[in-house]
Amino acid sequence: MATRSRIGIENENGTISSIYCHSDGYPDGVGATLKEHYSNSQKLRMLINLGDISILREHVATMDEHSYDNPKQNVTVAYHRDRGEEKREARVDSSLEKFHVSEQYGYVYTKDEKWVIFE
Repeated sequence: MATRSRIGIENENGTISSIYCHSDGYPDGVGATLKEHYSNSQKLRMLINLGDISILREHVATMDEHSYDNPKQNVTVAYHRDRGEEKREARVDSSLEKFHVSEQYGYVYTKDEKWVIFE
């Protein structure tokens, strides 16, 4: 069974753009990967632009052939790009207070460049 999570970023206008992540959503999984590899708003926005993802990894993309059936090590697996599914764009919540997490965990990178975790 997967530990589902939601990964988001606080935009300049205070809204939160977020995507769903299906696997390893617990703090020692997705949480640790975000803190170590995505504490940079530019890289995080590249991730959010993928839409919903299956598995979060260290890298957003690769120049090598990469797919759900043939994933490259340490490269994120996205539903749209790597599985050929319809793209699910980022969800936008009106504020951090309105950020809704129906998954087990939620992670938001704030304008103050800090990660906030929701359970």
